[in-house]
Amino acid sequence: MIWMNMAIGLPTMLVCLVLQATVTFWSVRYYMRQSARKLTRHGVLAGVRPLLVVMIIMMAGNLLQIALWGGIFIALGEFDAFYQAVYHSAVNYTSLGYGDVVMGERWKLLGALEAANGVLMFGITSAALMAVLQHLIKVHLARDDDRHERPTR
Repeated sequence: MIWMNMAIGLPTMLVCLVLQATVTFWSVRYYMRQSARKLTRHGVLAGVRPLLVVMIIMMAGNLLQIALWGGIFIALGEFDAFYQAVYHSAVNYTSLGYGDVVMGERWKLLGALEAANGVLMFGITSAALMAVLQHLIKVHLARDDDRHERPTR
Protein backbone atom coordinates (compact mmCIF):
# COMPACT_ATOMS: atom_id res chain seq x y z
CA MET A 1 0.00 0.00 0.00
CA ILE A 2 2.80 2.44 0.86
CA TRP A 3 4.56 1.76 -2.43
CA MET A 4 1.41 2.47 -4.47
CA ASN A 5 0.97 5.79 -2.66
CA MET A 6 4.60 6.67 -3.32
CA ALA A 7 4.36 5.54 -6.95
CA ILE A 8 1.52 8.00 -7.50
CA GLY A 9 2.44 10.74 -5.03
CA LEU A 10 6.11 11.30 -5.84
CA PRO A 11 5.65 11.75 -9.62
CA THR A 12 2.73 14.08 -8.88
CA MET A 13 4.98 16.09 -6.59
CA LEU A 14 7.56 16.26 -9.38
CA VAL A 15 4.95 17.54 -11.84
CA CYS A 16 3.91 20.14 -9.26
CA LEU A 17 7.51 21.23 -8.77
CA VAL A 18 8.04 21.63 -12.52
CA LEU A 19 4.77 23.55 -12.79
CA GLN A 20 5.57 25.87 -9.88
CA ALA A 21 9.15 26.44 -11.06
CA THR A 22 7.85 27.35 -14.51
CA VAL A 23 5.24 29.72 -13.09
CA THR A 24 7.81 31.25 -10.74
CA PHE A 25 10.43 31.87 -13.41
CA TRP A 26 7.84 33.30 -15.80
CA SER A 27 6.40 35.54 -13.09
CA VAL A 28 9.75 36.89 -11.95
CA ARG A 29 10.83 37.45 -15.56
CA TYR A 30 7.55 39.28 -16.20
CA TYR A 31 8.10 41.44 -13.12
CA MET A 32 11.66 42.33 -14.11
CA ARG A 33 10.55 43.36 -17.62
CA GLN A 34 7.71 45.43 -16.21
CA SER A 35 9.84 46.98 -13.50
CA ALA A 36 12.39 48.17 -16.05
CA ARG A 37 9.60 50.20 -17.68
CA LYS A 38 7.14 51.01 -14.93
CA LEU A 39 9.32 51.69 -11.92
CA THR A 40 10.96 54.65 -13.61
CA ARG A 41 7.61 56.40 -13.21
CA HIS A 42 6.77 58.31 -10.07
CA GLY A 43 5.00 56.84 -7.08
CA VAL A 44 5.04 53.66 -5.07
CA LEU A 45 1.94 52.40 -6.89
CA ALA A 46 3.88 52.12 -10.15
CA GLY A 47 5.34 48.82 -8.95
CA VAL A 48 2.19 47.45 -7.36
CA ARG A 49 0.46 46.32 -10.57
CA PRO A 50 3.34 44.06 -11.69
CA LEU A 51 3.65 42.74 -8.13
CA LEU A 52 -0.07 42.00 -8.05
CA VAL A 53 0.12 40.18 -11.39
CA VAL A 54 3.02 38.06 -10.09
CA MET A 55 1.06 37.18 -6.96
CA ILE A 56 -2.06 36.21 -8.92
CA ILE A 57 -0.13 34.10 -11.43
CA MET A 58 1.77 32.28 -8.69
CA MET A 59 -1.42 31.61 -6.73
CA ALA A 60 -3.02 30.33 -9.93
CA GLY A 61 -0.11 27.89 -10.18
CA ASN A 62 -0.88 26.66 -6.67
CA LEU A 63 -4.60 26.37 -7.46
CA LEU A 64 -3.79 24.39 -10.59
CA GLN A 65 -1.77 21.97 -8.47
CA ILE A 66 -4.67 21.61 -6.04
CA ALA A 67 -6.93 20.77 -8.99
CA LEU A 68 -4.35 18.25 -10.27
CA TRP A 69 -4.30 16.44 -6.93
CA GLY A 70 -8.11 16.56 -6.86
CA GLY A 71 -8.21 15.01 -10.32
CA ILE A 72 -5.94 12.21 -9.15
CA PHE A 73 -8.25 11.55 -6.20
CA ILE A 74 -11.20 11.32 -8.63
CA ALA A 75 -9.23 8.96 -10.91
CA LEU A 76 -8.43 6.73 -7.93
CA GLY A 77 -12.14 6.53 -7.10
CA GLU A 78 -11.84 8.29 -3.75
CA PHE A 79 -14.44 10.95 -4.53
CA ASP A 80 -17.45 11.12 -6.81
CA ALA A 81 -17.67 14.89 -7.17
CA PHE A 82 -14.84 17.08 -8.43
CA TYR A 83 -15.76 19.81 -5.93
CA GLN A 84 -15.35 17.44 -3.00
CA ALA A 85 -12.04 16.14 -4.37
CA VAL A 86 -10.70 19.67 -4.89
CA TYR A 87 -11.92 20.75 -1.45
CA HIS A 88 -10.15 17.81 0.16
CA SER A 89 -7.09 18.56 -1.94
CA ALA A 90 -7.06 22.21 -0.85
CA VAL A 91 -7.31 21.19 2.80
CA ASN A 92 -4.35 18.83 2.32
CA TYR A 93 -2.29 21.21 0.17
CA THR A 94 -2.60 24.07 2.63
CA SER A 95 -2.00 21.63 5.51
CA LEU A 96 -5.18 22.76 7.25
CA GLY A 97 -6.19 19.16 7.90
CA TYR A 98 -9.84 19.73 8.82
CA GLY A 99 -10.66 16.03 8.71
CA ASP A 100 -14.29 16.58 7.69
CA VAL A 101 -13.65 14.78 4.39
CA VAL A 102 -11.22 11.87 4.48
CA MET A 103 -9.93 9.38 2.00
CA GLY A 104 -10.08 5.64 2.38
CA GLU A 105 -7.32 3.71 4.10
CA ARG A 106 -5.71 2.63 0.82
CA TRP A 107 -4.83 6.16 -0.41
CA LYS A 108 -4.60 8.07 2.88
CA LEU A 109 -0.84 8.58 2.59
CA LEU A 110 -1.43 10.70 -0.53
CA GLY A 111 -2.93 13.37 1.73
CA ALA A 112 0.30 13.63 3.69
CA LEU A 113 2.36 13.72 0.51
CA GLU A 114 0.15 16.50 -0.85
CA ALA A 115 0.53 18.46 2.39
CA ALA A 116 4.33 18.20 2.15
CA ASN A 117 4.09 19.25 -1.49
CA GLY A 118 1.90 22.23 -0.64
CA VAL A 119 4.25 23.47 2.08
CA LEU A 120 7.16 23.31 -0.37
CA MET A 121 5.24 25.02 -3.19
CA PHE A 122 3.96 27.81 -0.92
CA GLY A 123 7.56 28.21 0.22
CA ILE A 124 8.65 28.73 -3.37
CA THR A 125 5.79 31.17 -3.91
CA SER A 126 6.65 33.12 -0.75
CA ALA A 127 10.35 33.26 -1.61
CA ALA A 128 9.67 34.54 -5.12
CA LEU A 129 7.21 37.17 -3.88
CA MET A 130 9.73 38.29 -1.28
CA ALA A 131 12.45 38.61 -3.92
CA VAL A 132 10.14 40.70 -6.09
CA LEU A 133 9.15 42.88 -3.13
CA GLN A 134 12.80 43.36 -2.14
CA HIS A 135 13.59 44.45 -5.68
CA LEU A 136 10.69 46.91 -5.61
CA ILE A 137 11.90 48.39 -2.30
CA LYS A 138 15.49 48.58 -3.55
CA VAL A 139 14.44 50.47 -6.69
CA HIS A 140 12.35 52.93 -4.71
CA LEU A 141 15.11 53.52 -2.16
CA ALA A 142 17.65 54.08 -4.95
CA ARG A 143 15.28 56.55 -6.62
CA ASP A 144 14.84 58.41 -3.34
CA ASP A 145 18.64 58.54 -2.88
CA ASP A 146 19.01 59.94 -6.41
CA ARG A 147 16.48 62.67 -5.68
CA HIS A 148 18.26 63.73 -2.52
CA GLU A 149 21.69 63.81 -4.16
CA ARG A 150 20.63 65.93 -7.14
CA PRO A 151 21.02 69.63 -6.64
CA THR A 152 17.77 71.54 -6.85
CA ARG A 153 17.51 74.44 -9.26
